[in-house]
Parts: sequence; structure tokens; C-alpha cells
Amino acid sequence: MSKLVAPHGGKGLVCALLEGAELEAELAKAKGLKQVEVTDRAKGDLIMMGIGGFSPLEGFMAKADWKGVCENFQMADGTFWPVPITLDVSAADAGEINEGDEIALVNDGEVYATMKVTEKYEMTEADKKWECEKVFMGEGEESVDGKFWEIAPEDHPGVIMVMNQKEFNLAGPVKVLSEGEYKKEYPGVYLKPAETRAMFDERGWANVAALQLRNPMHRSHEFLAKIAVEVCDGVLIHSLIGNLKPGDIPAETRVKAIEILIENYFVKENVINAGYPLDMRYAGPREGLLHATFRQNYGVNNMLIGRDHAGVGDFYGLFEAQEIFDRIPETGDAAKDLQCKPMKIDWTFYCHKCDGMASLRTCPHTKDDRVILSGTKLRKALSEGAEIVDHFGRDEVLDHLKAYYAGLTEKVEVKMQGAASGESM
Repeated sequence: MSKLVAPHGGKGLVCALLEGAELEAELAKAKGLKQVEVTDRAKGDLIMMGIGGFSPLEGFMAKADWKGVCENFQMADGTFWPVPITLDVSAADAGEINEGDEIALVNDGEVYATMKVTEKYEMTEADKKWECEKVFMGEGEESVDGKFWEIAPEDHPGVIMVMNQKEFNLAGPVKVLSEGEYKKEYPGVYLKPAETRAMFDERGWANVAALQLRNPMHRSHEFLAKIAVEVCDGVLIHSLIGNLKPGDIPAETRVKAIEILIENYFVKENVINAGYPLDMRYAGPREGLLHATFRQNYGVNNMLIGRDHAGVGDFYGLFEAQEIFDRIPETGDAAKDLQCKPMKIDWTFYCHKCDGMASLRTCPHTKDDRVILSGTKLRKALSEGAEIVDHFGRDEVLDHLKAYYAGLTEKVEVKMQGAASGESM
């Protein structure tokens, strides 16, 4: 019997992905349905619904769920969920779709799902702004009207994404018909929740930590993972393999860098390298909660949350993504409440005087003695061909990343803020 944490929502893994004869029949049926083009973000959401990563969701959220998630971190039935999972469509498409209709959801020419529309609701500019304020502010009920728009950066990618959504949302259950390119492009790394759970069970793990990555793994990431290895049965290094913003390093390069690091610096039996098919939402603290929520479905009960988790520039406080876990609602029902807990790690760095990796909790020395590590700082140095300071990363990994940057024909400027540079330490 498995010792792992139960999937979120109390219904086991809720998987909408069809296979075999059911899949073939639904693909044939989809040809006769209205075709609705969906975003890359929705494509990733659909795949996660398909493989059980978004359990207990069966489809895109109704208005009551959207409102409850934004306002109280809970769907209409009281189940915890931190970020809206919605499907936006144009007014023109919405005008041709009625509640009760079945439609086909298409991305870049491929049918990813069929959907039974149970609700259609308008998203005004005011609705979108309210969603941004609640979700991206990171303070839930403390987000005061007007305050967000005074301080939100104009280039906040999450805000831009929501404000660019179309005029209506559709809600309803889905049948997922494709996992996209992930199985082919990331064999052995793209793993479904049922697969990671089976791997954990095979190794006898009961207490599992996850390390979220969207940047190449530097020494701080390695240190965080090894802290977790010391106190847990094992660690899932779980990289985002969906879409990022311009200037970020592509998934195949990051995955290879992790493989190099594991091969040379980890006890392989204690770590698993995997990827998941979502796009970043850049929701800071709320996204940290989302990462913990779907990691629970993968069999993880400890989420490593470090400095500026899922952050955007200097918009969020350095440890807001840790603090938000202390404010989320609890019903007392284990099925509805979040069971994946945060591992709150302080700012980590290499200290010359300590002669090793340390944190603000363990190192008594000064800023001048420390090598401040961040993914943004590493990407900026690599993109500019600058010298990488000693102890920033492992030589084998840095050689791999330098080769990637040397092959680029077009450079993307990487902005450096205080959170990444260490100025705010």
C-alpha cells in the first residue's frame, strides 16, 4: 500500500485523457464540432487535466469557482485552489456557442480536447483587473482597490497575459485527446503523476520533496535539493517544460543541465529528474501555492520554497511565497485542504569564509564574503559573455550553458533587479 500523500481533492487522480478506442472515437467526433482555438497556456492546462496533474479539476472553472479562487483561494465547494484555471474565447466565438454545446479545443492545428460547455460568462475589463489585483498582488483579501495598479510593473508578464484574455470564459468538463509534443521531446523526463507515484512507491518513499525550476540549476538550487535529501526520502527535481518569457533558457537545455548535475553531484537513488507541461503564470506567491497543489497530485508532500519563488523583478517580497502558506484557508477536511507543505529555506549562497554553501540562518559573515546566486544573474552573465564568478555553478553545467549561448544568433536583454543581484540582502 502506498505511503504517499493522497491526491488533492479527495477523488484520487482525476484524469481526463482518453486512450485506445475511446480516443479514436472522440477524435472522429471532434471533426464535426465547432473548432475553438486556445492559447498555449490553455493547452498546458488541458494536458495537466488529462494526466491528473490538476486533480480534482475535470474541466475549466465556472464563474463561481473563478470568483472563489480569486477571492478566497477556494472553489465553490470549498476545495482549496490558488489560481484560476479558465478558458477565454472571443465574443464572436462565444456568440456561436450555447450552454450544452460540445466544442473542440484546438492549438496550432491539433485538437487537444473536446468540451461540454456548462457555462458562458463575460469577462469585462473590470473583471480582468480585479483578477489581476487578487491573484498577482499575492495578498488576497489585503489587496486594496487601486493599490495594485500603482505599483504593478507595466511589463509584468502575468498581468499582460490576463489583460489580453478575450471577452468571455467558457466552463465545463473536458475530454483530453493529446499530450502534445512532450512525450516525444522529453522521454523519461515528461512524467505523469501516476508514473512519479509509482517510482516513489518502488523506492519506498513516503516523504517526498519537490524543487521547482524554471532556470538552469545553480549551486543554490543544488544546495536546496540536498537539504531536502537529508530530511526526506527523496527529491523530485521538477522543471517547467512549457513556455517561458523571452530571454529564458529553453527546457531542453535546462533539462540537460540537470542531468549533468545529477550524474556528477547527486546520489542518483535519492533524486528524480522530471518535467511538467505548464506555462509560467508569473503569479509569485499564488504560483508557489499552485506549484504545491499540483505537486501533491504527483505524490509530493513537501514543496521547497526559496527566495522570490515564481517572482517578477522586484514586484514581490523575497519571501512572500513562503509567507502566503500561513494565510491560506483550512476547512479541516483533508480532502479539500492543501496537504503539500512548504519547506521554507532562507536566502542561500556560497560563503568564502564558511568555505561552502550557507544561508542567512547559518552564515555570520558579511555580504562581501558571499557569492550571490540567482538564475537571472546567471542568464545575464551568460548572455553577455561575462565571466562567471567562482562557486556560482558547477563547471560541467556552465560549459553546457556557455555552449548554448555561443550558438545563439540573437541575444535577448536580461534585466537585473535587486532580488537577483543581492542588493536587497
